[in-house]
Amino acid sequence: MPSALPDGDPVPETGELPPSALDGAAGRPLGFYLHVPYCASRCGYCDFNTYTATELRGSGGVLASRDNYAGILTDEVRLARKVLGDDPRPVETVFVGGGTPTLLDAADLVRMLAAIRDEFGLADDAEITTEANPESVDPAYLAALREGGFNRVSFGMQSARQDVLRVLDRNHTPGRPEACVAEAHAAGFDHVNLDLIYGTPGESDDDWRASLDAAIGAGPDHVSAYALIVEEGTRLARQIRRGEIPMTDDDEHADRYLIADETLSAAGFSWYEVSNWATTGAGRCRHNELYWRGADWWGAGPGAHSHVGGVRWWNVKHPGAYAAALAGGRAPGAGRELLTAEDRRVERVMLELRLREGVPLGLLHEDGLRAAARAVGDGLLEAAPHEAGRAVLTLRGRLLADAVIRDLVD
Repeated sequence: MPSALPDGDPVPETGELPPSALDGAAGRPLGFYLHVPYCASRCGYCDFNTYTATELRGSGGVLASRDNYAGILTDEVRLARKVLGDDPRPVETVFVGGGTPTLLDAADLVRMLAAIRDEFGLADDAEITTEANPESVDPAYLAALREGGFNRVSFGMQSARQDVLRVLDRNHTPGRPEACVAEAHAAGFDHVNLDLIYGTPGESDDDWRASLDAAIGAGPDHVSAYALIVEEGTRLARQIRRGEIPMTDDDEHADRYLIADETLSAAGFSWYEVSNWATTGAGRCRHNELYWRGADWWGAGPGAHSHVGGVRWWNVKHPGAYAAALAGGRAPGAGRELLTAEDRRVERVMLELRLREGVPLGLLHEDGLRAAARAVGDGLLEAAPHEAGRAVLTLRGRLLADAVIRDLVD
């Protein structure tokens, strides 16, 4: 089952934001996240807000189907225009995620992008990304996306080994993600990402090396590698609890991360965030950098989260309820919170420390500054950047990033 939404204050039916939310907006980039909640099947490890049904109904019988979803989501884009008023910023990044966005027709994804272009305008160098399941695209589909304005695509590869994919309940065949990279390049995409997962129960070091080698050999300019997190309520969690498959331990996760960094670095990739590597600066995912740097983004779609000027809100989760709210002229928000200055400081430390550039020491309180000095001595933070006024993780620090962050924000 998808994870639960947080608690929060009510969202006004108009979606109206406090006036303070747009203070200084001109100096912050603006992005859009578009959530497509449909999947052909649910992977055993997934607790994202996704649904396998083709048609889902809300109150009053309002239908949210794959066929009409693009129209429903564009209603929220128009709502965003009303809420943000005369905010003159063009959109710098758009990221379509899911779920499996490519279960929709390519024309639907292009239609959603066109709504953003029509309502807000796109920056001349806007980054426009969609996630894609390797089995749900072909050369014609990718060509249609490229012609419609998409310039970056992220394929869910996860592993090159069939037995690992089977544990994850992934439905693509080994080799298909690599073929997709070639098809995307042929369609005119300069920027292509492959997502990998390490630490799957039963995966060996050799399995992981094979996945990395296959991903690198495909020729993307970006690779993401995430440790498998076993979420409560998922099929994988139940299998582990019943003893049907073993749980990978933290030491194995650390070993796999070291293998990833060594292998990717040797192939010309550089880490720029703890779980992300790119061959060039232009290959970095600018949309994700909006999140990590606390910029502004509007998340459209069921369960999507947004942040504008210290106001964070999230939509109702069920596609039917989402569609019903918009059909009734109401904002689909389920709750929101106003972040204090201290909240925003802590979040900056938590997120920016994960980046290669690190975080300014000026954001730390006295206890955090002392913790940073200790972390340098323990080999968790780089010494030279610390002398220059920044906290930057070492390779060992990346392995223990969560613990370092806790020490710096305490």
